[in-house]
Amino acid sequence: MHRAFVQAARTLNTTVVGPEVWGWYGRTLSSRVQHPDRGVCWLRLLSVPEDKSAGKIWEGNGQAAALFDGHVRKPLLYDSSDTSSDGHAYRAELHQYVTEPAVSPSPVLHTDPDPPVSWWDSLRADLDYVSRVPTDRVAVRQEWVDRSVPRFLGIPGPRITDWTTAHGDLHTANLTNTTPYLLDWEGSGQAPVGYDAAMLLGYSLLVPAFADRDGEVRAVRWGDDSSARTSAGAGLSAVGGAVRAAWALASSCQTSVMCTVSGSAASWLIR
Repeated sequence: MHRAFVQAARTLNTTVVGPEVWGWYGRTLSSRVQHPDRGVCWLRLLSVPEDKSAGKIWEGNGQAAALFDGHVRKPLLYDSSDTSSDGHAYRAELHQYVTEPAVSPSPVLHTDPDPPVSWWDSLRADLDYVSRVPTDRVAVRQEWVDRSVPRFLGIPGPRITDWTTAHGDLHTANLTNTTPYLLDWEGSGQAPVGYDAAMLLGYSLLVPAFADRDGEVRAVRWGDDSSARTSAGAGLSAVGGAVRAAWALASSCQTSVMCTVSGSAASWLIR
């Protein structure tokens, strides 16, 4: 991975100037780099088995850039290159460097960032734009709903009829603390209405002051689509999204904690 990263930096005409940042399970390696024309940038290297170099994660950032760069507040994708060696494929991506820190260092929120109304307004505007962009990418499948809603809520998974384009991994580690910029778009695609806001809720349940801001959070949840408020299928699948996130914060706790978290997510989404 290190060797591939050094080669990627050369290929994209950059010099590494920052510390290494490893991603989930060592799948990605990133660093701040210097480019002769664009200045400070962010270089990200994705590694997958060579026979897996296709599909949602591999193509995610590139496809999201084609759909959303210049339209929502996200780091621009400047360039990319692909290589392979020793049975692994590597995709290097040169992104705009965002100086703002993320709201939280990990997906699970532990302290209230207390963002201003303008932060919520910006997030709502970007998610509304994203929801209106057609795509054949899939972030959440009906099969996932069929498995997850019974597992976490003990009821049958609903048949989803209301779908929209979503970021697909919305939590405070993927949102910066001022603008906010939306980071890490590799999982974007079609999802049930309300899914992004449900994910944000699920990862924020340890901080009720953030999760329970009715005015701002409800607006992010449904945007301007009043029909979504009465969609039971979308609501329940969004609960599944919230509980999927909540599982991250409750996985080491007792079952009763998980049930409390699940109930909180359901109550928040249906009120």
